[in-house]
Amino acid sequence: MNISQNGIDFIKANEGFSATVYDDNGHPCIGYGCDLTSSQSYPNGITEAEATQLLVERVQPILSVIAELFPSANQNQIDALCDFGYNLGVGALRTMMSHGIAEIPHQMVRWDYDQGKVDPGLLARRVKEVNMYLTPVA
Repeated sequence: MNISQNGIDFIKANEGFSATVYDDNGHPCIGYGCDLTSSQSYPNGITEAEATQLLVERVQPILSVIAELFPSANQNQIDALCDFGYNLGVGALRTMMSHGIAEIPHQMVRWDYDQGKVDPGLLARRVKEVNMYLTPVA
């Protein structure tokens, strides 16, 4: 089970790129929305190729959760779930998927809150994820 290039591009489009460290709701991030640990530092910034590598590395634990909970997922489902997990984390992905495979499209759009309010940007992202999730694989 792997994320496709389409899935990687989907995450990149949703996250945007920053060559330098920035604050994302109190968390230092770089590249395509990669949270930094206390041991990570990029004083000279990051290239897009390095950021893509961080993205691919960060997707690996997400893929493990998908393989465990939904081993029969098709590529569009995998890519959509990777975007969800990339944005909200493995814990949120597990929680969302715990409602059952059939409920995933309904549950995804419920994760559109930021600080207790519906965030239009998050809602738009969730809708795009659901659309990808429901698109049959050719």
